Amino acid sequence: MKNLQPYRNDSEALYARIAREFNLATGRDLPSPTSVEIENFSGSQFRGGRVEAIEQLQKIEPVRYGRTRNFVSGAVTKLSPWLRHGVLSLAEVRDAALSKVQESSQAEKLIAELGWRDYWQRVRAARPEGVWHDLEPPVAKQRGQVVDYLPDAVARGETGLDCIDAFCKKLIHDGWLHNHERMWLASWLVHTHKVDWRVGAAWFLQHLLDADSASNNFSWQWVAGTFSSKPYIFNRENLERFTAGVYCGTCPVLGQCDFEGTYEQLNEKLFIDTFDYREVRLTIPPVVSWDSPDIPKESLVWITLDSLSEGSPAKRRFPDSPAIFVFDHHWLSDELPSYKRVAFVCECLADLPDVEIWFGETATVLQERARSYKANTISVASTSCPTVRHIADTLSGTMPVVSLDWPSFCDASKVKDLGRFSRYWNKVSKTALKPTCSDGSC
Repeated sequence: MKNLQPYRNDSEALYARIAREFNLATGRDLPSPTSVEIENFSGSQFRGGRVEAIEQLQKIEPVRYGRTRNFVSGAVTKLSPWLRHGVLSLAEVRDAALSKVQESSQAEKLIAELGWRDYWQRVRAARPEGVWHDLEPPVAKQRGQVVDYLPDAVARGETGLDCIDAFCKKLIHDGWLHNHERMWLASWLVHTHKVDWRVGAAWFLQHLLDADSASNNFSWQWVAGTFSSKPYIFNRENLERFTAGVYCGTCPVLGQCDFEGTYEQLNEKLFIDTFDYREVRLTIPPVVSWDSPDIPKESLVWITLDSLSEGSPAKRRFPDSPAIFVFDHHWLSDELPSYKRVAFVCECLADLPDVEIWFGETATVLQERARSYKANTISVASTSCPTVRHIADTLSGTMPVVSLDWPSFCDASKVKDLGRFSRYWNKVSKTALKPTCSDGSC
């Protein structure tokens, strides 16, 4: 384990040190940042930390969002990087949206989108193995052989399709894509180029600032048709409409691209069998909250990738206790995150001057720091992340690990089946559209 405190205020230096320690620990290399990537991140609107998050939160326009969210130029919130890392909570964003409208129905589209994030987290908690395995059998059989690699032309953003190349470069250089751009890119990879959805999901995890294996991987399954009633496909008319034609008009393959045709023609081209909507049989019972009923008076605080802020429930409960964050080489090895992803995390950590930053194996670091501080309990913000839960199980063999829930986004007590978002939203929407109570209890 290595103490990274001396580098905490310099993202480039910290990344270089992390990359060095990672190489020593695993013999592998993290992606070397390009000058374009570093320059884009330094001038990006997506900077880690609470100040930047609040600035972006204040810009949201719930009514315009509802009208324009499907357009690439629409009034989307762009809050996902801070939501993913716990710098903002779902309840906090919901409350901000409600404060800007007269009727809750005016913010319903935006709040429902927050509901998708909550839903994906609950599915991951209930079916952690589904992160990298089909939750359902594929709804349609593809023509052609599925491949388990990303084509080099895609990785370089040099496919010859103006729109796809733009999406690839935006992903690689900026670390953020509009939801429609993600869907189009995923659909093209999975259905046109027969790339296994897991390959695409891993590629997105490497680059997206908001990447987590719940929202990201289950969305890829939704596109692939392994967690949906049909595969998601699109045609040029759809893309041209929602991009205002910025790519199609000058594209050298206009009229001959992969997206030409009606949906019926594309279905026939891409899949062996035509299909109707699948009868949904999948049921996913939710799991009980990971929140711990018995809260100690003192505790070591474990800061995770899901809780990089003073708003972490564990940090709020124990504001004066030692707090530890670990760059775990297992996470780095699994995802090989890009420079911009790690730099965003570093900036969030710079916002937490009293949090110790370490490199190593998380369980080992936490055990040693707990012994150093003579702490007999570790507290962590509740999360559906399988890795965090596994580490917590490991630690619980030597000391109690207490999980603390975030402010409630909705009352999910009546949810009995997470097999589809519609079932979940039908049960929680009324409470999700209500502001947080003043005491934080609802």
